[in-house]
Amino acid sequence: MMDIEMFREYCLSLPGTTEEVKWEDNLCFMIEKKIFVMSSLTDGNLAMKCNPEEFEELIARDGISQAWHLAKGQWIGLTDLEVMPATELKRRIADSRQLVLNKLPKKIQEKYRD
Repeated sequence: MMDIEMFREYCLSLPGTTEEVKWEDNLCFMIEKKIFVMSSLTDGNLAMKCNPEEFEELIARDGISQAWHLAKGQWIGLTDLEVMPATELKRRIADSRQLVLNKLPKKIQEKYRD
């Protein structure tokens, strides 16, 4: 399982990632100032963007729901870091980052091509 420090280190290891505390208690990880994952500093909840085709399947799992106040069918909320194995959580964080990056202008996307 992943703890909060491992989660933070992983997020910051992704190219172009910055972090900022927003709304008093949400640790947000961003690419080009666009949030791709956030964690509540008070209760440990997480929210991240997901592939819309996987949304229904994901929210059917224990500990996962539609992220409160975020776009229906595109953001999931996890009750804590233990809802998913670390390998799946890392993959989903990376996928969330890529989904957000894909919405940015092509010129910005080019900066992050492998």
